[in-house]
Amino acid sequence: MHQSDALPHSAAALRTALLGRTTQAFFAQSLMGPAPTHGAVIEDILCHGHHLEIVFDDGIVMHTQLRRKGSWNLYRVGEKWHKRRSKADVVIETGEWVAVCFDAASTETYRSFDQHRHPRAGRSGPDISRLDADLQECANRIMHYDNLDATISEALLDQRVMRGVGNVFRCEVLWACGVHPWARITDLPKSSILDIVLTAASQVRANLESPARVTAPHVQGGLAVYARNGHKCSRCADIISISRISAEKRPVYWCPGCQIAGEPFRELDNSDPIARLMDPHPAAVLFMSDFFRNREAPAGL
Repeated sequence: MHQSDALPHSAAALRTALLGRTTQAFFAQSLMGPAPTHGAVIEDILCHGHHLEIVFDDGIVMHTQLRRKGSWNLYRVGEKWHKRRSKADVVIETGEWVAVCFDAASTETYRSFDQHRHPRAGRSGPDISRLDADLQECANRIMHYDNLDATISEALLDQRVMRGVGNVFRCEVLWACGVHPWARITDLPKSSILDIVLTAASQVRANLESPARVTAPHVQGGLAVYARNGHKCSRCADIISISRISAEKRPVYWCPGCQIAGEPFRELDNSDPIARLMDPHPAAVLFMSDFFRNREAPAGL
């Protein structure tokens, strides 16, 4: 199989085996750029021609450009490789799988672009994995965030607010606190913001020595919402959703049934006669609009 055809197949296999998995070991020869943090979760795998990118939840993106005979290979832990380990350019290990890249022309990493994380945008916040971190300062940085329209999801990944929260913890913390991912910071009370910071610090510190992240021991897999889209929520039995914030590539996993604190409501269109006559709550307007639309639809549609 020609490499241009083989790499997309390899990328598909890597996605099936690695997405949502915690990295237990990472090795890269001649790596240019920072390595992903120990225990980072693989969030996406992208393929473009001879290039393959692996996106980690800590914001690190690893880019490999393959030579003519380059390849990405997938093995089960303990399975014999078809080439010697000394020939490997990249090795990523999870609990069940080992992904290996051979004959890479280049291997580099970079942080996914976020204008709010640029070094000139402000000094880094406290590292909440440290026991001496000033958590009140983290809460203050959220409450006095420079973008009044920002959501709590955006603020949690801003290193100027606090360090140590990757995408997995962002999703799990917001679920634990029952906060809607798109809640605007200005719509959340101080008590909710402090609860979010304390919960984040508790979860991060509890997982410092753990090879796999566990935030909900009562749930199979140890996570309440992350990578569990389509499953029932363990708290309210609603179905867990996956969404993306427009400015980010990273997915947000959340439960629409119980993450309702700070939930944003869509603005009503007062030119709509239904909106003027009915209950002004958006859910009521949407229900009645669908009701009349279905009633007026021709038979057979």
